[in-house]
Amino acid sequence: MNSKKLSAILVSLLVVLVLGLLGSVYVANAALSHKSKELIDSKAERISKEQQEKQLIKAKKDIKTYAELNEIAKSVVPQDKDQAKTVGEIVALASQSGIARLSSVAFPPSTLGNPGGKQVKTPQGLTQVAPVKGMPGVYSLQITITQANTEPVPYGSFITLLSKLERNRRTAQVSSINVQPDAKRPDMVSFTLVIDKFIKP
Repeated sequence: MNSKKLSAILVSLLVVLVLGLLGSVYVANAALSHKSKELIDSKAERISKEQQEKQLIKAKKDIKTYAELNEIAKSVVPQDKDQAKTVGEIVALASQSGIARLSSVAFPPSTLGNPGGKQVKTPQGLTQVAPVKGMPGVYSLQITITQANTEPVPYGSFITLLSKLERNRRTAQVSSINVQPDAKRPDMVSFTLVIDKFIKP
């Protein structure tokens, strides 16, 4: 074998070895890149799960923390319009204010059973209520409290009743007041109050 053939064989072997080395480096690099991507994805998934776990723990704590607040909210914004209970509460507040007897406590006329009457659709089929703007799912029931001019009450008792209505936990808002002093006794008044009771069925 002459030197030219040997030289050609050695060059060929060297080229094959270099190509093999380059191919091995490429394959190894591709494998490392794939493993690196898997590792990054795995790490990102682990971090995401850790964050979800932290949020779940916080949510559970919040549920415990705000459970009492939720119960208070339910007691403040009733789920039904229980008119008898509402009248009882108003009469009790009047009595505590020094008003022995209210002339009347009235509610809007009911459209129940009246096919021609305008009726607001609510989840529980409540009537006599109107939706509260800006508060989805909350309705107001208008209540008119009257003290006739034939039975005037002391002005101080009227003011006390207003104060008690404002502080009442059963959410109510006074929307209209009409006070008429007695002609012979200016310290005695008759009145008409319109209050809105809020309901969240």
